[in-house]
Amino acid sequence: MLVKLLLITIGITYTSTFFSGFATYWVSDAIFPDLIQHTEGITENNTTYPELLPFFTVPIPPVIDVMAALVLAFMIGLGLSFKKEAILVQVVKDFQEIIIKVIERVIVPLLPIFILGIFSQMTFNGKVYTILSVFLKIVGIIFLMHIVLLLIQYLVAAAIAKRNPFKALLTMMPAYFTALGTQSSAATIPVTLKQVQANGVSPDIAGFVVPLCATIHLAGSIMKIVACAIALMIIQQIPYDFELIVGFILMLGIVMVAAPGVPGGAIMAAVGVLQTILGFDQQQVALMITLYIAMDSFGTACNVTGDGAIALIIDKIYKKRTMHN
Repeated sequence: MLVKLLLITIGITYTSTFFSGFATYWVSDAIFPDLIQHTEGITENNTTYPELLPFFTVPIPPVIDVMAALVLAFMIGLGLSFKKEAILVQVVKDFQEIIIKVIERVIVPLLPIFILGIFSQMTFNGKVYTILSVFLKIVGIIFLMHIVLLLIQYLVAAAIAKRNPFKALLTMMPAYFTALGTQSSAATIPVTLKQVQANGVSPDIAGFVVPLCATIHLAGSIMKIVACAIALMIIQQIPYDFELIVGFILMLGIVMVAAPGVPGGAIMAAVGVLQTILGFDQQQVALMITLYIAMDSFGTACNVTGDGAIALIIDKIYKKRTMHN
């Protein structure tokens, strides 16, 4: 029974995440071209001014290819899940702690300086105002999309669980606002658990679904990344098609599993996919990071609140199977 519930939960979670990604693509592809039609050429090199160059650079080539690293990481992770007594398990856990410390103590604190440099370059070339004015509109559209996504999730969950969708969504608001502050699905788990149970979900199911969804349910995060990526490609006239975006979204759903627990973790996990699949350069990745972090709060809140909808569905399935047995 537990294995079946696990598989059902994973299936529903990824359905929600991929629905968010593809719906975001369709909305972005329909709306953004008209919104950005006056920005053609804004990212072309300005020949009037010299380019701002760093005083020095420290080139650090990757040890292995990005995609090879992702495949190796998942291969080792899946393998160790079947050999929990292996010596390599402790090595991997220690390495995980090192990476988390590097992200928290080095990369995240230095990101503002890196972003400052990128925006200084754009300001020097007269591009920053146009780019930011466009992306302010993009952020507004993404905010509306995440509200619509939550309504869809709770309308579906309420129809299955025979609940009032608006009452269920309002009950989850404490978790939503907590996530706005913590910017971490993992840190919001205690509040999410409490509000999910307040929606009538049994404690056992809540304790099973909420921690799992905090790790793999990233509908809000994938929405932000896909929307910002599409907007950036339209602005810089980078060609794309549906086949390219399908691979991008599917890979995002996999690599972002490593993101929860670290503010801004989703976009950092997605950097490799942005570079290898969409071909983004350093400046484009920096813009993506800037935009994502600016919206990180309500993206995480969308993830957390959506967990409550999934818990309602799983609880209904569990009770139905229990009564049947």
